[in-house]
Amino acid sequence: MGGALDPTVASARNAVGSAVADLPAGSRVVVGVSGGADSLALAAVATFVARGAGLNMSAVVVDHRLQSGSGEVARRAVTQLESLGVRARTEQVEVGNRGGPEAAARAARLAALTREPVDAVLLAHTRDDQAETVLLGLGRGSGPRSIAGMVPRSGLFRRPFLGLGRQQTEQICRAHGLTWWDDPHNVDPMFRRVRLRREVLPLMEEVLGGGVAEALGRTAEQLRADLDHLDELAADAHTLDVDHLAALAQAIRSRVLRRAALDAGARPDELAAHHIGELDRLIADWHGQVRVELPGAVSCRRVDGVLVFGPT
Repeated sequence: MGGALDPTVASARNAVGSAVADLPAGSRVVVGVSGGADSLALAAVATFVARGAGLNMSAVVVDHRLQSGSGEVARRAVTQLESLGVRARTEQVEVGNRGGPEAAARAARLAALTREPVDAVLLAHTRDDQAETVLLGLGRGSGPRSIAGMVPRSGLFRRPFLGLGRQQTEQICRAHGLTWWDDPHNVDPMFRRVRLRREVLPLMEEVLGGGVAEALGRTAEQLRADLDHLDELAADAHTLDVDHLAALAQAIRSRVLRRAALDAGARPDELAAHHIGELDRLIADWHGQVRVELPGAVSCRRVDGVLVFGPT
């Protein structure tokens, strides 16, 4: 890249720099790449940041093998990354069907990105992805945690591009001379997320006068701060005594119950609000129920005034 630095590239570098600022030199960082504009842009920007910070960065191009030609797409992405001086490799994955096609592909992808020891994994979710996630959560009525969207950091995984839009990632690719791949699944109306992207969000932009994705992102960020505080309060509750739980505010009690269910082995991807509601009835509306069945072959009973979790 010659001449003045593209301002979009500069903003992206700052975002990535902030996301990895806590990592000491020599830390192993992996960038997840699909071959699309978002992930190629992230890899290009992260390469510059990693060199300056002394990070040991590489890229993993995940081939889900869900459509013909996916291997060639992965090879082309590796070639472009190597032209930037990025160490890159392809990981082929087997996508199951648990939780639906999108959830299964996501699980396979994240497993591939952490197959080797790493200190951080950078994911290329953007502001537009966040807006779609918030709308999906609203439409499903799946509670405030879902509406709070994707978090910038969760364990090994970091999302530095949540403040950038897709137009910006495409501009970053153009500035680096990169050619991205447009996944046909991204225009397939079979997927709800695609219809949100191509039908609902453009209509909302028209009706509300623009800025919808940014507004949804801000809403998610503000809600996430409130939820994190409630989670901290719930973490102080170390008992499953029914009288103690009944004295807690509903917002705190539901979090205590969810954490207890997960600790007992309930599946996090299947544990839903109605399960937590049934657990709450053992406290607030108990009339001799035998037990509550939870996903993951876990159950909960009320025994002598205490909630007891165990195998079904």
